[in-house]
Amino acid sequence: MAGNVTSLFRGAAAHSPSMAALAREGDGTGPVDFCIPCNPYFPTPAMFEEMAARLREIVTYYPSGADTITAELCGLLNLPPQCVAMGNGSTELITWIDHLLVRESLAVPVPTFGRWTNQPMETGKRVDMFPLQEADGFALDLDRYAGFVRARGTRVAVVCTPNNPDGGCPDKQSVVRFLDDMAHLDLVVVDESFLEFADAQDEPSVVQEAMLRPNVIVLRSLGKNFGLHGIRFGYLVANPALAGRVRSMLPKWNLNSFAEHVVFMLREHGPEYARSLAQVRRDRLDMAGRLAALPGLTVYPSQGNFLFVRLPVGAEGTVVRDRMLTEHRVLVRECGNKIGSSSRFLRLVVRPQVDVRRLVSGLEQVLHGSGRQAAAPGPGTGTGYSSGTAAVDRLMNETNGSGIHGPAARAASVPPRAAVPGLPLPAAAPLTGGGTPLPGPLPMPVPMPVPVPVPAAARPVPGTRPAPPGPAPLPGTPGPVLTPVPAPAPVPAAAPAPAPVPVYAPAPPPATAPFAGPTPPGVPARGGLTAAQVRGMTAPGAPLPAPAGGLTPAPVTGWPDARSRPDAAGMGQAG
Repeated sequence: MAGNVTSLFRGAAAHSPSMAALAREGDGTGPVDFCIPCNPYFPTPAMFEEMAARLREIVTYYPSGADTITAELCGLLNLPPQCVAMGNGSTELITWIDHLLVRESLAVPVPTFGRWTNQPMETGKRVDMFPLQEADGFALDLDRYAGFVRARGTRVAVVCTPNNPDGGCPDKQSVVRFLDDMAHLDLVVVDESFLEFADAQDEPSVVQEAMLRPNVIVLRSLGKNFGLHGIRFGYLVANPALAGRVRSMLPKWNLNSFAEHVVFMLREHGPEYARSLAQVRRDRLDMAGRLAALPGLTVYPSQGNFLFVRLPVGAEGTVVRDRMLTEHRVLVRECGNKIGSSSRFLRLVVRPQVDVRRLVSGLEQVLHGSGRQAAAPGPGTGTGYSSGTAAVDRLMNETNGSGIHGPAARAASVPPRAAVPGLPLPAAAPLTGGGTPLPGPLPMPVPMPVPVPVPAAARPVPGTRPAPPGPAPLPGTPGPVLTPVPAPAPVPAAAPAPAPVPVYAPAPPPATAPFAGPTPPGVPARGGLTAAQVRGMTAPGAPLPAPAGGLTPAPVTGWPDARSRPDAAGMGQAG
């Protein structure tokens, strides 16, 4: 398989080859999958056995019409059917939204799910890209984003919560305020495809608000949270006019028999579904702790069923991806083809602890193996690094970038960057102008609770491994904002660390900037990246300031029994 890995990825139309293609190149079984964000605990083995027993019937006959399947789902979620349109996966719905409701331009924060940038560009729309800043933990400031949309004159805005690939999840009140600010737009889409996995808020969805507003669509996925990507089903919620317009364009049998069978099974399997979501949330916390213990690896806060990580300096994502697959039979998502990201980032799906131990062991060997075999080699391995570059590498290794601080950073007095989702946070400080209170500054050090302790022999000991060197970030690639901290060894005065590379994005204008009308396609504009700029035009600028705070954890919600089913979002409890 080793010789075919590169060609497999280059030949894939998507970011990765299918599991079927990978299985054909190996021994007939696929690798451990940390790439596709799927619920590993649902359906249960008993549900799969039931589907297998009815396989002949399922694949032989036509399914019911989409109206019948939609009515069953709406009864389960307590939604009015006239406000819902079901599609053959969320990507089918994104395609119809673009064709029917996007006239000339669409704004979207990046990095994000690729169809939100690629689909409108394929149909000739202007795509205004609002860059999320690595220095802010990729958190989305909705007030700044609203100002960006107004200044650009964009007609449609997209918000993904949680966002893919970083897992950022704005609080609900901020999203509702954004909807109020964007009431003049043709359309606002809130993509909640991963919201089932969030636990930082009791009622995070804006589905109820969408049904009452003239220009809002909420997009939901079923394949991700039900663990069935191959079935391809999802739905949108909007006011009856918007939902009906999309629904009228969909084929009568756009949903297959497997989708119908699963939807009609759900009513009997609510408790198992609730337990699966709770287990994913626990696994996310455990996995974040184990990954954060790897030297030089940055883990960003996430409310999805995946974690966004930055590799140590000197490690290149495609090399790490290929070696993890060929040497350890582990498939990871390298994010170099995501606009607003680079090959230094991986998205890793949350999986059971036994799989996570295999992932962490493989990453440690690939990143920090002996000598030239290491993907992130340390000083003294013949790389010829300058003392200035080594100083930068040492600083970044100690602070672990701007995400979760690793073991070395916890011994130093450095300002915190972000909190791990699910950790207890200090008392909240009220937001200016009201709204949901956000947590105040998080004091250091941050203890990282790990439900299953890592053996002492497997833990990296601070100071025992040299800092991994590597080339400085290329211009046009988002780079970290370094916070000066005491280094474990004094840095010579003659070799000061170079200044950080400016982030590839001009600062957006203030929210009160006057609207000067739409910018013609292909013309550079203030405050963001157009499709033309992404294809080669650059405009360096200053990074955005960090957000005021994060989200306050809340008890997980679920679907405990048949008498207490999900609300319209499938998140809270409805009698």
